[in-house]
Amino acid sequence: MRRRKTRTRRLEVGAALAAALCLSACGGAKQSAPPPPPTFAHTLAASLAAQSDGVAAALAAGDSCRAVALAQRLQQRTVAAINTGRVPAALQEQLSSAVNDLAARVRCTAPTPGPAAAPQRGRDHGNGKHKGHEQKHGKKHEGDD
Repeated sequence: MRRRKTRTRRLEVGAALAAALCLSACGGAKQSAPPPPPTFAHTLAASLAAQSDGVAAALAAGDSCRAVALAQRLQQRTVAAINTGRVPAALQEQLSSAVNDLAARVRCTAPTPGPAAAPQRGRDHGNGKHKGHEQKHGKKHEGDD
């Protein structure tokens, strides 16, 4: 009797392992790796990034009018790259939104002149010291004709 239990036990364990193997193979369709994120040419990305940096540099230098011109050029080149298919569809909306937002935020403002310097009034300047000088001495200065 003892043999029968051991033998039955082995069959049960074997059947359980076989069932487990079958079940693991059944619903487990092989999952493929997720698709890689969309990319576009390194040269195009570097060019657009350099143009964006140019806008930032012009703003940092206080040349907002140049920044506007650079932002508009960046916007035109971005649209051209999208229209010629150089930017994947998955990136077009994000890229164009960022560039359009940048172009809309940059404004050309004329530089404000600094405060006008008040004329210096020293001992020898503007105190009327030389008024009537030529009459007093009877001499005329050159160019006083």
